[in-house]
Amino acid sequence: MQIVVRLDVMLARRKMKSRELAAQVGITEQNISLLKSGKVKGIRFETLARICEVLDCQPGDILEAEA
Repeated sequence: MQIVVRLDVMLARRKMKSRELAAQVGITEQNISLLKSGKVKGIRFETLARICEVLDCQPGDILEAEA
């Protein structure tokens, strides 16, 4: 099973740019870019919670399990 990051989809739905999300979450734009591309091995729950708070969504809206 593979975990796929759907952050780009949620950003598009919220009409928000990566730069704006990074500023509101308090992480770098590069980290947002790495998350969007799926090139990260993990994410802190605190960061995930902050992203969900800013985007007004649930972790399941951003992370998806693929077989």
